[in-house]
Amino acid sequence: MNFQVTVLKILVSYPDGFAVMEDLKRDMAILATSGRDWADRTRRLAARVPDLDIFSQGLVDRESGGWKITAKGRAVLEFMESRLAAPEPIQAPSVEEVVPAAVPPLRQPADRAMRRRERRERRREARERARANAS
Repeated sequence: MNFQVTVLKILVSYPDGFAVMEDLKRDMAILATSGRDWADRTRRLAARVPDLDIFSQGLVDRESGGWKITAKGRAVLEFMESRLAAPEPIQAPSVEEVVPAAVPPLRQPADRAMRRRERRERRREARERARANAS
């Protein structure tokens, strides 16, 4: 399984292209254990862009608590998934050639970060209670 292609595919499946790390890890685990079809598919897609590096090429941004696919990332993924007349890999254009006009980033709902903080706090409190009960 190609990790970088899988990350792009997972992020693009979320409506705003943003996924918290817990969701990314869960989705990655599901896909990693789904069989050879997924591994073969991601290898084929990765072959379309041999020098793929999602972070240094600006295809994915790290944001508070998760990762978000950029407009560049969407364009490169679309290129990788486009059908070819010839089945063999071609020389892929550079990431800069594939990128469409700049798209403004989507705003996250203000309460999303608050809900994440509340979940983290509840988990922390539960761990502390479990430690206190174990003592």
